Amino acid sequence: MQDLWVFGYGSLMWRPGFEFEEAVPALLNGAHRSLCIFSWVHRGTQTRPGLVLGLDRGGACRGMAFRVAGRNRDSVVAYLREREQATMVYLEAHRRVRLAGGPAEPVTALTYLVDRAHPQYAGVLSLERQLELVRGGVGQSGANPDYVLNTVDHLSELGIRDRGLEELGRLLRQPAPAAAG
Repeated sequence: MQDLWVFGYGSLMWRPGFEFEEAVPALLNGAHRSLCIFSWVHRGTQTRPGLVLGLDRGGACRGMAFRVAGRNRDSVVAYLREREQATMVYLEAHRRVRLAGGPAEPVTALTYLVDRAHPQYAGVLSLERQLELVRGGVGQSGANPDYVLNTVDHLSELGIRDRGLEELGRLLRQPAPAAAG
């Protein structure tokens, strides 16, 4: 069975949760990292959603490509479907990614693109709205600020700039203003 490449752009970069043979910085063209999904399970609830990342159309995204040995392919795909498809907000897709320092030809990688027709698709939100949702979000996988800050920190360690996430991270590290009352 052929090896499988998996493209990670958010929490998969810092917590893949599956066995892999190598992890390589990679570039995906045609989609960008965006905090555009209302989280109803992992980092929020339907009544108090958090925000998580999705790959939205347009632009490019730097992330990590993980090579999975062919013998583990089926179990890794099953794991990713369980993890990423809890509410079917993502479209499972195979996209070409260019590996840093790798072959001239791109490799095909499994990734998860946001489904813009899904009710959890948040679209483009103001920084203030993102901050409000993230500060209030807690789900099965923990507090939403932890997710965002872990992602910001990991992107920084990899030398990947994401100005929007960096600014949100800066604001999240500041104490929340006291409620008026």
